[in-house]
Amino acid sequence: MRQASPIPSCNTRPARLAWGVALACLHGAALAQPAPAPVATAQLPEVVVSGSRHEQSGDELPLSYDVIDARALSDGQVRSVREALQELPNTSVRLLPSRFSVTGVSSATGRDGNAGINIRGLGGNRVLLLVDGVRLPRSYAFRTTVFDREYLSLELVKRIEVVRGPASALYGSDGMAGLVQFITPEPADFLGGTDGQPAKAVGGRLAAGWSGDDHGRMAAGTVAAQAGEGVQWLLTASARRAHALDNRGSVGTPDSRRTRPNPQTDDDRAVLGKVVLTPGAGQRHVFTLEHIERRQDIELLSSRAPLPLAGTPAQVAAAVVGEASERSMQRDRLAWSGRFELGTAWADRLQATLAWQQSDSRQIGTNLRQALPPRIRDNRYQETTWQAALQAGRLLRAGGWAHQLTYGVDHVSSRIGNLYDGLNPAPPEVFPLKRFPDTRETASALFAQDEAIVGDWSFTPGLRFDHFALDVTSQALFHPPARQPGQSLSGSALSPKFGALWRATPQWSLFGQYASGFRAPEAGQVNGYFENLAEQVVILPNAGLRPEKSRGAEFGVRGRLQRLRLDASVFHNRYRDLIQDAALIGGSGTAADPRVFQAINLERARISGFEVKGSYDWGLVAGGRLATSFAYGQARGRNQATGQPLNSVDPAQLALGLRHEHATWGWALDARHHAAKRAADIDSASAVKAPNTQFTIPSATVLDASVQWRPRPDVRVNLALHNLTNRRYWLWSDVYGLPAQSGTNDAWTQPGRSGHVSVVLDF
Repeated sequence: MRQASPIPSCNTRPARLAWGVALACLHGAALAQPAPAPVATAQLPEVVVSGSRHEQSGDELPLSYDVIDARALSDGQVRSVREALQELPNTSVRLLPSRFSVTGVSSATGRDGNAGINIRGLGGNRVLLLVDGVRLPRSYAFRTTVFDREYLSLELVKRIEVVRGPASALYGSDGMAGLVQFITPEPADFLGGTDGQPAKAVGGRLAAGWSGDDHGRMAAGTVAAQAGEGVQWLLTASARRAHALDNRGSVGTPDSRRTRPNPQTDDDRAVLGKVVLTPGAGQRHVFTLEHIERRQDIELLSSRAPLPLAGTPAQVAAAVVGEASERSMQRDRLAWSGRFELGTAWADRLQATLAWQQSDSRQIGTNLRQALPPRIRDNRYQETTWQAALQAGRLLRAGGWAHQLTYGVDHVSSRIGNLYDGLNPAPPEVFPLKRFPDTRETASALFAQDEAIVGDWSFTPGLRFDHFALDVTSQALFHPPARQPGQSLSGSALSPKFGALWRATPQWSLFGQYASGFRAPEAGQVNGYFENLAEQVVILPNAGLRPEKSRGAEFGVRGRLQRLRLDASVFHNRYRDLIQDAALIGGSGTAADPRVFQAINLERARISGFEVKGSYDWGLVAGGRLATSFAYGQARGRNQATGQPLNSVDPAQLALGLRHEHATWGWALDARHHAAKRAADIDSASAVKAPNTQFTIPSATVLDASVQWRPRPDVRVNLALHNLTNRRYWLWSDVYGLPAQSGTNDAWTQPGRSGHVSVVLDF
């Protein structure tokens, strides 16, 4: 089998098309340069926080990044992280239909919701998620119990920043594959006053929307006010009620043959409050309160046995005749962020952060059988976190050099717990119990980075030292039945990085970066324990797990011409000591010789690929401005321990957009082409159990259209039609682990044609 190349081939049709679009835009831009066009407007550079831990023009960063701003989130009627990131190359979010079994005897599909973001072939907890610099909880998965990470309401978010590649040098563990930061609004975003004009006394926004693919209804409101000299406040609240996301399945029977979505009701509510104090003397303080709660009620028709019941008397007695699940999650955050202008010899400014966050997830499932007692599963996962950071910045000049120093300390302490309760557990377990003991995870770090500028060059070396500890705080409800008590674990890691950027001309720049990353083992991986005599399955803990490590290199080019914006990059990342959850290490599956699973350091991997993205402004056409956007990404990955492809790598995707903006209206056409996932690019043996083979997906092109009407400058009406051609298609991130032999694969299809509408009023 062909080995992955550090720079993948561009000979595929989508790749040729993407480069063709880019070259055509380059040619048009080159022709447009000699005669300045009065209709072209210069775009302000994007300001990015996540790339260097302070506000900086994104064009000055020696790495790849993406920014989704408030206008794109609002006008695009974005409801989830998946929708927000769907246009980005080599990026995906796994979202499964709710087709799981309460007791875990069959499938866990759909327990995890938006389990995590995949960036350049790695996802889950290997991608760091932040809200205003505070870490979001991890997802937790143990056997068929999965809790996802989307403790979010995008109605509370004004901007999303995505940094690709290892980010451990600045942010520590969990940033091995990259980071995604969700930034919430402040009063000034609604009051103005940042452009030299006086701020309004009161401002805000009202929004309402409806989505046809899940029959969802949303309402949100924000009010901000100036409460006095140097005091501003903001309060935002949102609510959304929806049903199951539709698909192209056609079988509606109330049993395991069903391919239509299960009946489902979703209720989401969120509140954000902020107070901003600027008492003078170079001080600024931001106090934040955030509350998120989400609930799902699902009638699991797809887990029922078909009627009439058939099989042996024992099988008939155990046949499932009814199942239902209630899932809830809640996150509360209290945070203070302070900024002080010092002007001392050791720091120009000082930033301090102190945050407390508590998150709780719960799943209650009821399983009714034909002639056996009912089973109830009540599973919980909790994280309570304190986070503190102190960061200093200093600008130094020496000769022709300028140095922007950033250095500081981070400390995070989390108490993590789980509880399993209910009725009729599988022997030898006795409820209540814990899959891993109560654990305190701490991480303390020192970091430093220098952005050195001389002439047209910038050099950015950085270094971070982390010490992490996983300490068991209580063995209660864990031992027994575990064969051994939970073990503690600690270690340290050094994460260096080096970036360089050359401004070849005022329009073009070249950049490159080398960065290392790591991720410490999790409590459930180190101490997770499970035993089921009926299934002859044992999952053992592993206190000898080592941190996962990565090393990555990236090279790219940026073009900022009068009409054209272009970003292109190639990357090559190597990983070692990757942790494989629940690897089979022995046993034949009999009562005398049960199958034994364990989390182990097994895999070494490499992932390489390229990305090209940008936009071209065609100027005034038919009384409005016409622009084209494009993005293409392609990657290849290989598990070097087995020689097989990495299933976590998504197929190539091409996104093209055409937008026309007029003073009072606008329209857009968007196309996304998803390449096929071929059998040659799949390690089927690690995805599904033999003799099954992994389900492959064909290529698909999806078209969306939208119109915006602005009857007044402060009112926007958005209308959209998704999947115009009613295309039947699957996404690889969703079907990984789905056997081709299954007769219900249509249940994993994406929604067909659907309408969407929203109204936004600013005041």
